[in-house]
Amino acid sequence: MIEALVFDFDGLILDTETPDYLSWQKMYAEFGLELPLDVWHVNIGSTLFNPYLYLEGQLGRPIDRQAVHDRRKQWDNEFLAAQTILPGVESVLAEARQMGLQIGLASSSDHGWVDGYLEKLGLTDWFAVVRCSDDVDGRSKPDPAVYLSALQALDVPANRALALEDSVNGVAAAKAARMWCTAVPNPMTRGLNFDGVDFVVDSLAQMPLAQLIEEMLNGKR
Repeated sequence: MIEALVFDFDGLILDTETPDYLSWQKMYAEFGLELPLDVWHVNIGSTLFNPYLYLEGQLGRPIDRQAVHDRRKQWDNEFLAAQTILPGVESVLAEARQMGLQIGLASSSDHGWVDGYLEKLGLTDWFAVVRCSDDVDGRSKPDPAVYLSALQALDVPANRALALEDSVNGVAAAKAARMWCTAVPNPMTRGLNFDGVDFVVDSLAQMPLAQLIEEMLNGKR
């Protein structure tokens, strides 16, 4: 039986990952370099990859990090402005509440980022618990700390909680926390190896939440 639903944020509720990659890709191009997607994949759902260090390594010299940050962030904000809540998110939230499930969120990003966007998108009141990297000493997925923190706050056993994730790092974190996990790949993560996940859907709009849970529990991956 599933008693709680725990959402990831970046790439699952709002596609912040495509703008992030595109803005860094544009930044690298300014230096005459490429940022391969397979290199960037390490960063999705986590903070394991440092694009400043990688850029300096490719150039063989230090860069003005503040200048790079400011220029790259301007492009990122422009790309982000075009993003909307991903398909199915609001209907799944509504169905979860109707089913009496507790609803939480666990993110590798910090509260400043997540809380600001939840408020902007009008989603804040849906979540009983929001746990971010700054709640767990900066630890990010695939470390399970943020999920364990969310489970503790929700007071729900791991085997009765379902995580919704878009990244391999996120899936690894949820499974390390011993939760059920459904992957919802986005354009940046589609095609990655999601072995170990319990269920995969192309979109949260693909099927009703009750059906998703039933098929996942019955092993219809």
